[in-house]
Amino acid sequence: MTTGAGTGGGANGGAGGGAAAGAGGAAVQGAGPGGEPAGAPAAVKSAVRTVVLLEHFAARPGLHSLADIQHDLGLPKSSLYMLLRTLVNLGWVETDATGTRYGIGVRALLVGSSYIDGDEVVAAARPTLDRLSEDTTETIHLARMDGTSVVYLATRQSRHYLRPFTRVGRRLPVHSTALGKALLASHSDEEVRALLPRRLEAVTEHTVTDRERLIDELAVVREKGYAEDREENTLGLRCFGVAVPYRTPARDAVSCSVPVARLTEEHEELIKSALFAARDRLSVVTRRM
Repeated sequence: MTTGAGTGGGANGGAGGGAAAGAGGAAVQGAGPGGEPAGAPAAVKSAVRTVVLLEHFAARPGLHSLADIQHDLGLPKSSLYMLLRTLVNLGWVETDATGTRYGIGVRALLVGSSYIDGDEVVAAARPTLDRLSEDTTETIHLARMDGTSVVYLATRQSRHYLRPFTRVGRRLPVHSTALGKALLASHSDEEVRALLPRRLEAVTEHTVTDRERLIDELAVVREKGYAEDREENTLGLRCFGVAVPYRTPARDAVSCSVPVARLTEEHEELIKSALFAARDRLSVVTRRM
């Protein structure tokens, strides 16, 4: 997220995530050349390539040439071209006026919106998120863990002029966010070690990049009941997050983001108290989900 006075911007990452098999959406495990899983049946190869291609676009906003896409994905150029043209005809991929550059299409937005609209947790959380926004006057997020990332499912924007700008579908690293740390803390240390590499990406100069140091911090998170992001994802921004314990390990979390310039000790205590109250309310409404 970027903090600004009425300016746009957002946290790192995109609706679909990072690279097709990396920081971008759900990578196909054990992928071989061309993005297909090793030993995948030939009958599903085109389906796997389609998913890899769409996730590639989701991670890279804008339009891209056939040569660049082919270079990034390693797919045969002729079959990639036919796949792109098919997806253009179906509305999943769009082109520029010349028909030579490609990007994500509007159909992807329709599918993504249907996921949010049909999610029971998002629907049940709306009153709680509204109240949390009123109580704190700051930006509120509901996010879900997806691999090594968290994805925003719902947001409530701060009423202040100086505020972070975010959007539903934004994908952020799990290790650099309060949301992610709160969710990681619901896993065992061994599960965290299996999920994360030894060296973690430095999103800012404050990001914890050593996995063992992060695991030590998660022990503190479990003890305190909340996680903190101390300018680890965006400079000038502090975040506090709590996991929603309707399942174990938790998959959803709620956070509050506030610019450092506006964060006093009194305001910090108010935010923590409001987050705990929100967690307790969500625990009740999501108990049977």
